[in-house]
Amino acid sequence: MTIRILLSGVTGWTGSALAHGILAAPDLELAVAVSRSAAGRDLGEVLGVAPNGIPVVATLAEALAVPSDVVIDYTRPHLVKDHVFAAIDAGRHVVVGTSGLGAQDYDEIDARAREKAVGVHAAGNYSITATLMKRFTLEAAKYVDDVEVIDYAYQGKPDAPSGSGRELAEALSAVRRPATSVPVDQVTGLRECRGGAIGEGPREVRIHSVRMPSFVFSIESILGAPDERLQIRHDAGSSARPYVAGTLLAARKVSGWTGVKRGLDSVLD
Repeated sequence: MTIRILLSGVTGWTGSALAHGILAAPDLELAVAVSRSAAGRDLGEVLGVAPNGIPVVATLAEALAVPSDVVIDYTRPHLVKDHVFAAIDAGRHVVVGTSGLGAQDYDEIDARAREKAVGVHAAGNYSITATLMKRFTLEAAKYVDDVEVIDYAYQGKPDAPSGSGRELAEALSAVRRPATSVPVDQVTGLRECRGGAIGEGPREVRIHSVRMPSFVFSIESILGAPDERLQIRHDAGSSARPYVAGTLLAARKVSGWTGVKRGLDSVLD
């Protein structure tokens, strides 16, 4: 059966790459796309290919009037939560590629999705190799006491930490061993230099965000033990190609459950 996709954020960096991926997939149909800047145009024209009759509209509300099965959102952090709720209320399954939401947000989304009997999948990073980095870090954290996360991005990225960093730190806080480092409330000088905290108590994870030119997206976990250190890092290149396969995998599977699943690793196998 063909899965009909509503793509929100089609002219964005990842959204445009996804549109090409959906159009090339025999089991997926791009039913409608959302972009304020390209509203009213044919999607083929927007993408620089032959006209294909797929409408581009200005708002998600307009797009939800077109029949679809799955909404994929790659928009902006301040929009995504309202978009997810609107899609759920319209009876659509949802794949969330936009960063900026935390555990409490996803608890609220999970409750609404269960109420409406739809599935939601969210990942801070839909790259398969970034997902492997997360998997290896979580395994290492079972055996090494101290772990911190650094996320790197270009100077214009508005959210900190990144979705990838937040997702990794939340997962680490559930499995890590208690830290041996000095508790932050006992740090002298500028405590902010120890980064932000995700999780609580001795299992909280310190996360640091670097924003400057020359970076695209990178994430690094540092695990330290006496006289040795393990660093696991993922670096993204200059295109959105790494995120297409993982996002479309989630779109194919999201109708298979009710409520929220987080992390590409939850559907990778």
